[in-house]
Amino acid sequence: MQLRARSRLLALDAPVVMGVLNVTPDSFSDGGRYVLPDAALAQARRMVEHGAAIVDVGGESTRPGAVVPSVQQELDRVIPVVERIARELDVMISVDTSRPEVVAAACEAGAHLINDIRGFRDPATLAAAADAGAAVCVMHMQGEPDSMQRAPTYQDVVREVADYLVQRIADCRSAGVSADAILIDPGFGFGKTQDHNLTLFRALDHFTTLGAPLLVGVSRKSMVGHLTGGRPVDQRLAGSVALAALAASRGAAVLRAHDVAETVDAVRIGAAVGRRQGDR
Repeated sequence: MQLRARSRLLALDAPVVMGVLNVTPDSFSDGGRYVLPDAALAQARRMVEHGAAIVDVGGESTRPGAVVPSVQQELDRVIPVVERIARELDVMISVDTSRPEVVAAACEAGAHLINDIRGFRDPATLAAAADAGAAVCVMHMQGEPDSMQRAPTYQDVVREVADYLVQRIADCRSAGVSADAILIDPGFGFGKTQDHNLTLFRALDHFTTLGAPLLVGVSRKSMVGHLTGGRPVDQRLAGSVALAALAASRGAAVLRAHDVAETVDAVRIGAAVGRRQGDR
């Protein structure tokens, strides 16, 4: 199994880690730390040295209540960082955006993958990614970031999220994205209660059968805080890597994480433990 992303091919025979690089002033766990391109590049370099196969650059905070930046603000945050990483590091570059203008500019600057928390609901965003030959990661989210956690409800969260992702895979294929250039993400914490999150996590085996490699992002999220007795964001490392190991053992192909070195180790262990008899 491999992911085709413009000029790059990424083997997914074993799970890989996507490092989170927020270039925002207000992200929930590291807002403001990497807003300057030099600081962002240094962090990206550390992630690559620690084993990240993908660096995911985000210019919009999606925490509840965050201020939505203008298109120009997002471009100003993201594009200089993508250009520096593309020029100086040998790594697949992902950009976390929902805007077609940012997709086009980011791919021009050297991005390979577009990671859209809104699942490419905007046809223009999907068209921009397809036109650039970029890989796409389609995430499920109920609602919008400013309201998604007010009262999320489902009749059957696994079925509804899975059906949505299957439909979005078909939409991506219709737009011209190749089958080996699509990732799917159930969207832990995006319009889900803690019970929804746990139900989805227990069903990861099902999501690996939907026709695209599975990305899991639980790093430092409130899900981890709830499971560890209310630990704050800066004390969620152990819980985050535990969930990453479990996800890898259940077939996740990409683990999105802030703490790359620790997650790389956890994923290797989870993948080894989860390997079926006869696999090598």
